[in-house]
Amino acid sequence: MQPEQAAQSAILDYLRWRGIFCWKNTTAGIFVKSRNTYIPSHAPGVADILGILDARFGRQGVFLAIEVKSPKGRASPHQEAFLKEINDRGGLAIVARSVEDVEKALNEFRTGNQGSIGGSGELRRAA
Repeated sequence: MQPEQAAQSAILDYLRWRGIFCWKNTTAGIFVKSRNTYIPSHAPGVADILGILDARFGRQGVFLAIEVKSPKGRASPHQEAFLKEINDRGGLAIVARSVEDVEKALNEFRTGNQGSIGGSGELRRAA
């Protein structure tokens, strides 16, 4: 298993253990064998893991988006734009490289700490 896939699996396990409603978002396009063609995703940049936080994290119904990257991976411009849009609208959107990154971001979100979010510090939670 690749490092990014292992991190995704571990993060999903952690979120479910915490009782957070979440799912792996598959944004790969679709290959149509009968037409021998590939239909690309219509939503470039959507995060790897999506979910909804409950009142334990400060507000009910907060949208969660996690872009999972390997230790040296970087978010694409489309991914950065998607995460920024979620944060700007009051959600929690982060780049994470490990369960620890997610745990830290959830704790910061819950306590209102406006520090850097995610293992890379690539994004900050919107005020």
